[in-house]
Amino acid sequence: MSNSGRPTVAIAFHSGYGHTAVIAEAVARGAAESDADVVVISVDTITDEQWAQLDAADAIIFGAPTYMGTASAPFHAFAQASTKRWYPQTWVDKLAAGFTNSGAKNGDKSSTLGYFATMAAQHGMHWIALGLQPGWASTTGSEDDINRLGFFMGAGAQTPTDAGPEAVHKSDIVTAEHLGARVARQAAIFRAGRTVLAA
Repeated sequence: MSNSGRPTVAIAFHSGYGHTAVIAEAVARGAAESDADVVVISVDTITDEQWAQLDAADAIIFGAPTYMGTASAPFHAFAQASTKRWYPQTWVDKLAAGFTNSGAKNGDKSSTLGYFATMAAQHGMHWIALGLQPGWASTTGSEDDINRLGFFMGAGAQTPTDAGPEAVHKSDIVTAEHLGARVARQAAIFRAGRTVLAA
């Protein structure tokens, strides 16, 4: 945990072609703007020091692109390596959340978000959902609505597979910022509660 009194939110993610990295940056921005200390970790190059940062964080937000109906292989390798934290329950009672990106509007992103939630549950973590009503769900809605893809479990983004990271939709970026802010606020509440109980 941070010594600043603010909660620490860690973002553990993998990005294959840069699209998911844009979403990770947006999640980090939302958390930082909600007064959290933020650590951003690319799991395919994770170091021992970064594992320790995850261990010390109040919340961990998991992110990866959705490939073939689940998180990318480098994220799965990270998840399997996290069993060293599972045995001693190092991450128990931390907060957790998730985000993903795929080329299709649906793209089976719910499978990836569900995978993240299951992983968090196995670690004894508390899952924080997106907390937004679906956008673009009526004749008066549009693709510029926040949560335009209508996910509840976490933040879902869609970027055409033949476009670069600059094509990540502005609505998906705002949705990711919301997720980061929501987790930061909940982490502050949990941290304050622990302080009161400890006293």
